[in-house]
Amino acid sequence: MKALLTGASGFVGAAVERMLLARGVDLRVLIRPDGVGARAERWRQAGVEVAEGDLRDVASLRRAVAGCDALFHVAADYRLWVPDPAAMYASNVDGTVALLRAALDAGVTRIVYTSSVAVLGKRADGKPADEETPSCLADMVGHYKRSKFLAEEAVRGLCRDAGLPAVIVNPSTPIGPGDVKPTPTGRMVRDAAAGKMPAYVDTGLNIVHVDDVAQGHWLAFERGRVGERYILGGDNLSLQAIFTRIAAIAGCPPPRVRLPRLPLYPIALGAEIWARLSGGLPRVTVDELRMSAGAMLFSSAKAEHELGYVHRPSDEAFADAVRWFRRDAPMSPALAGQAG
Repeated sequence: MKALLTGASGFVGAAVERMLLARGVDLRVLIRPDGVGARAERWRQAGVEVAEGDLRDVASLRRAVAGCDALFHVAADYRLWVPDPAAMYASNVDGTVALLRAALDAGVTRIVYTSSVAVLGKRADGKPADEETPSCLADMVGHYKRSKFLAEEAVRGLCRDAGLPAVIVNPSTPIGPGDVKPTPTGRMVRDAAAGKMPAYVDTGLNIVHVDDVAQGHWLAFERGRVGERYILGGDNLSLQAIFTRIAAIAGCPPPRVRLPRLPLYPIALGAEIWARLSGGLPRVTVDELRMSAGAMLFSSAKAEHELGYVHRPSDEAFADAVRWFRRDAPMSPALAGQAG
């Protein structure tokens, strides 16, 4: 089987790449021309074919899918704050539609599209949401969530109206080794392990090991129903519990101060203004605070029942992430010295 993978340079995409290679898949990866150099030799040694292209370049997408039987579309612009959101919509929405139409034209017979739990609704009773929990575009906080909501709607429409052979997966909050950039979640783990998270807000997340998410992609490929979506999640935890567990693994003090959310909004606004002026990233954003107003808890029962999906305990994800940050992306000399 010849498969095209997008997003192989990203956190989840790299885990999916490892999984596909372990299964002996004949793999081609779509990589932007400016991202090929550093990893080209490793891909070559692993027998991975590199197709240079961009989600905003339709001609390159057609070349990339030519001759492929399968497509794993993992690539996305995952940023919770962007100074110019137009590029995010161009990649996450327009690029997704262009790629999937190119795959249809090329005769690709099976597609796994990586969405996000960000597009799902929240339950009023505080219980974990599932694939049927209703949501609408107006519920989406921030451009990342809006772009992923619009993209998933487009995928479902292509399945319904054009016969697109796609299965949708919705990872929750992946954590583990290899978060190179790192992602916003990876920064949270890195900072908590370095003792830089002395306080927390009252919210919650669903934590899943990134390698379990990768395995879930394969299960969706093998067993998923076309047009259906499957949450690939793990343990539901409060943010306080997350920081406390990471601190215990890293050997640093846990956060003890719960911050009220309202006074943080002016700080977040100031951080965004400074980021625009300096070209950096804000430590906290208005959208992050808005999203944290309700715990983001989810159930993977559908994937477990239909796909045979399983996930490991969240502490393994935290431990693997902290170990990786210490060994391969040191946060500070003191923390790097604790590598093990």
